[in-house]
Amino acid sequence: MVRTGGASVAAGPTLAVVAREAGVSVPTASKVVNGREDVAPETRRRVTEALDRLGYVRRPRFDAAKTPGLVDLVVHSLDSSWSGAVLHGVEAAAHDAGLEVVVSAGLTRTRGGRPERGWLDKLIARGSSGVLFNLAELTASQYAWLEQHRVPFVMIDPVLDPPPGVVSVGAANWHGGVLATEHLLALGHERIGVIAGHQRKMCSTARVAGYRSALAAAGVRHRPEYVRHAGFDEGLARLRMLELLDLPEPPTAVFVCSDRMSLGVYEALAERGLSVPDGMSVVGFDDLPEARWIAPALTTIRQPLSEMAATALHLLVRMMDGERPESTRTELSTRLVERASTAGPRGLSR
Repeated sequence: MVRTGGASVAAGPTLAVVAREAGVSVPTASKVVNGREDVAPETRRRVTEALDRLGYVRRPRFDAAKTPGLVDLVVHSLDSSWSGAVLHGVEAAAHDAGLEVVVSAGLTRTRGGRPERGWLDKLIARGSSGVLFNLAELTASQYAWLEQHRVPFVMIDPVLDPPPGVVSVGAANWHGGVLATEHLLALGHERIGVIAGHQRKMCSTARVAGYRSALAAAGVRHRPEYVRHAGFDEGLARLRMLELLDLPEPPTAVFVCSDRMSLGVYEALAERGLSVPDGMSVVGFDDLPEARWIAPALTTIRQPLSEMAATALHLLVRMMDGERPESTRTELSTRLVERASTAGPRGLSR
């Protein structure tokens, strides 16, 4: 069962107000609130008195044994087929495990350089047993908060390389990049462009690395001008495709690092009067429903999103039971799904 709400947290003085009243730092006040032993008796007395005087409400510490049936899923957004596939995988696995899921969207952003704490406090208030983060970019403070409160959590396709010890589930992105490029090479293409996502994101850099590795293995020269970044944005992908077409020697095929960006690529090719695949072969990545809906249907690399989400939920359940996975990183395989958007090079020349 999926719930989209959460218990509200009673209003009252913040820990910063308590710390100021007691004449101590916020971390010291936090130690007293959480029952830490490494606080001097006099300091503990001042903080305790300030807590009582100001009416600070001590939120319960996380205790998975109290509410074993509830977990949180934090997704980047809820308006994409990507998120739908992840939610489907989590919901199905949670149902089999007898768990309920609270879904939140985009609640790990920061304001003014400081992590938003409202959602974290609500997590404690409703007594969730653990958290799944999808495409989340947590701050060091948020990681520290989760560790301090002993909240089990698993990252699904983390944006950046997570800190040591953090458990994550992803896809074999490098291998997917190899598969996409090898497919185009096998069709006879040597002028192969790539429209990648963000330069600093793990999945994007891995896919581009796989592309370069496949070119090198085939003895095909890598052309830096053929690599363009569009931040996984459909509109930017259109512009990057137009840039590739304006090169003195444009590519005859392009590996697009997400199916959503492939929509922008199709649009750019249509603007220039080029058909797919005669004018340009296109390979995407993800195998979202959009890959089957567009015409011609998109050859793409299948990323097992629902399976990744279910695997993450299973790992989280083990962690909630006190187990620790043997490996902190689990990668599921990717595979080529061949459709109608690729063919041998024949339509584009300069």
